[in-house]
Amino acid sequence: MLKTLDLALKVLMMFTKERPVWGGRELANELGLNHTNIYRILETLEKNRFISKDKETKKYSLGYATWELGMIMYDSLNVTKLIHPILERLKDQTGESIFLTILDRDEAVTLDVVEPENKVKFSVYAGSRSPLYVGASYRTILAYMPDEFIDSVVDRGLVKYTKTTMTDPETLRAELDKIKDQGWAQSQGEYTPEVIAIAVPLFDKGEIIGSVTVSGPTYRMKEEKIQEYLPLLQQTRDEVSDVIRRYQLKLKI
Repeated sequence: MLKTLDLALKVLMMFTKERPVWGGRELANELGLNHTNIYRILETLEKNRFISKDKETKKYSLGYATWELGMIMYDSLNVTKLIHPILERLKDQTGESIFLTILDRDEAVTLDVVEPENKVKFSVYAGSRSPLYVGASYRTILAYMPDEFIDSVVDRGLVKYTKTTMTDPETLRAELDKIKDQGWAQSQGEYTPEVIAIAVPLFDKGEIIGSVTVSGPTYRMKEEKIQEYLPLLQQTRDEVSDVIRRYQLKLKI
């Protein structure tokens, strides 16, 4: 029973923004599993509205039950009501994109995004997941994790997403030390080309839970702007931390 449940959850996790639609045989081949077992799981998930089957293509996508659960979880975080306005204010102050990122096990999840009208097309969006070593938003979280956790991230391999992605282990470790020393991180084009990001760590009761980021195109994010935005970013982080503490929000998944 538990093995079947585990498999069903793995099937659900295959439906992402990058790949929202799957055929049954495609899923079976991708997961390296028996076609019959996959179809049984798909039928059960469809019956309970967790996935939906297109009558013409016979392919599957996420169903309303998944959306309902996601909305319940999101609403329970009170992000829109309590934290989103704080991020909006920082967007107005800087004219750049603002990201709220949280830690989920060994990955980072973008929880909220506030973008100006003249927005840059980012590779991340609300709900997207990213490795913790790529870019300021994620590395500022990794810097405050235990040494053994950092070792495990390095040991799994550092993938190069762009030509500037930091993939040398020693360079990464030195950068993590620098982040802890100065209390903030900076990156350029490591996940989204031609974009500079600065980020500060977000804590809850002394434990790292995420980060807050200001990000914009390289032609606007000059050094003087970075120095101008940094105190505003830190102030925003402190306000978010205060809201988390005051209302006992649980942003850590």
